[in-house]
Amino acid sequence: MSKSAMVRARMKPELKNHAESIFHNLGLNATQAITMFYKQVELRNGLPFDMILPTSTTKRTFDLTDKKRNLVICENVEDMFNKLGI
Repeated sequence: MSKSAMVRARMKPELKNHAESIFHNLGLNATQAITMFYKQVELRNGLPFDMILPTSTTKRTFDLTDKKRNLVICENVEDMFNKLGI
């Protein structure tokens, strides 16, 4: 089958340039990367990554963190592990 279908999308130029730089480092061009994305959507019958909404507990934790409330401050990695009980 010939490759004649076109996909057009609008995005910020910075995002496009950064993504294409990553594609280049992976040895891919934009067409190959987009084709791989579409193929994964087809194979999985969905997006090739999780699309989840945070739980109410996670939302509450994010809100408290944003407000700098109930934060656990650790001096270093060892202190963090101790506070986590690890």
